[in-house]
Amino acid sequence: MKRHNSLVDFLLVLVFAVLGFAVMGYHPGAEDDSVYLTAVNADLHPGLYPHDSDFFRLQLQATQFDGWMGHFVKGSGMQAEWAELLWQFVSLFFILWACLSIARELFAEPRAQWAGVALVAAMFTLPVAGTALSLVDQYLHPRGLATALILLAVARIMAGRYWQAVPLLVVSFLLHPIMAALGISFCFILTMVSLEPVRARIRDLRGMERRQAVRQGTAAALAAPLAWMFDPPNPIWRKAVASKSYFQLNQWAWYEWLGALAPLLLFWVLWRFARRHEETKLARFALTVLIYGVFQQAVALVMLETPALVRLAPLQPMRFLHLIYFFMTLIGGCLLGKYLLKASVWRWAVFLAVVNGSMYAAQRQVFSASEHLELPGRASANQWVQAFTWIRQNTPKDAYFAVGARYMAAPGEDYHSFRALAERSQLADSLKDTAVVTQVPELGAAWERQTEAQAGWADFKLADFERLKAEFGVDWVLVSYPAAAGLDCRWHDDALAVCVVP
Repeated sequence: MKRHNSLVDFLLVLVFAVLGFAVMGYHPGAEDDSVYLTAVNADLHPGLYPHDSDFFRLQLQATQFDGWMGHFVKGSGMQAEWAELLWQFVSLFFILWACLSIARELFAEPRAQWAGVALVAAMFTLPVAGTALSLVDQYLHPRGLATALILLAVARIMAGRYWQAVPLLVVSFLLHPIMAALGISFCFILTMVSLEPVRARIRDLRGMERRQAVRQGTAAALAAPLAWMFDPPNPIWRKAVASKSYFQLNQWAWYEWLGALAPLLLFWVLWRFARRHEETKLARFALTVLIYGVFQQAVALVMLETPALVRLAPLQPMRFLHLIYFFMTLIGGCLLGKYLLKASVWRWAVFLAVVNGSMYAAQRQVFSASEHLELPGRASANQWVQAFTWIRQNTPKDAYFAVGARYMAAPGEDYHSFRALAERSQLADSLKDTAVVTQVPELGAAWERQTEAQAGWADFKLADFERLKAEFGVDWVLVSYPAAAGLDCRWHDDALAVCVVP
């Protein structure tokens, strides 16, 4: 490990990527994949989702992710589920490769560099304060691919190859405009701080922030799906926004605010420490993170706490913490390797066992009713996923389902998406579709009407299902077993039943 060897680097990063993947788990179709995997399915099979495609297509107007994945699947001949798994692993690998490159710019000791990579790999599912984000999702998300490209761009800038960062940031913008806008912001500040003389640059910080604000504002405007952002807010949109705590800073718990502000303090301490020990690159990087964090925090407070700017809330400005948490984890690991782990085999063994074991245990709690690795071709033990699989294989492609507005939060469901895994249309839900409405307010009326029509789902009788059929055209339902009398049920297990509405 004393000399850089590309093959050794590749193999070690590969090992840590495999370990990180095994610890974080893999759950395609969960949570936000209700939008992204569904859109990929729709691109590959245009006959799907004839009743509800607006609930995923409109949100994806600003990204090329689904179209790109569809072209990849068709061009490669791979099945979509294997293609998603491949690109999930590719994103993990390049995130760690970028982290290694950044660590080598900041620390001379190989043990410090690899400890940083090891900690990031273990902490892929680390929650980011109150933003509803983890460092990386347990399924393929364009944010993961964009993060890999942003981190690679940061590494290129730190190596003095500034223009090599440009195409990386451009591609990241095509995949996830909001995260890319934040990445561009960080790279701009990093470039300014990296240039000599540093003190003159710091004195000119106000001018730099004004220029950065213009760039970020432009990027954010491009990220917005069309011009709805400038329309006056309506009550339904406000209702959807109010249901998501990450939009409401005044609803954040004290520990979430601690998670937002403590990293800034830590990077201020690191900046002072590195300056005192004449570690110039580390000092400049810490200063960059500090400036970026303070500036973005100020921007977020203005955007989220100014009533006239309420329509900017869906840009989720507090997600600037995502990059800071990556750097905090990476540098924290590097410092552990340099000052604590050193060359001690037993210390390394304890370190790897503790961080990986604790994160693995946490993930088993989050997805307690599902396999830790929901791999393609593997039968699921989750009863909801089993029902979704039967529906996908045995019902008409134009079937229109009602599942209940809060089905994702049902015991044992583990937040798997009906649309993504059953590949059928459904009435709107009050969890993930609510987040879509915050981004695309014109869906608000349909969302409210459909979710309210499913109120009291657990007590529905045949007449209630017939009302849904008459009002919306719903002809199939997924309900608890035993089903309500009068439904024509085609499949069931001891918990769920798939039935036709007569």
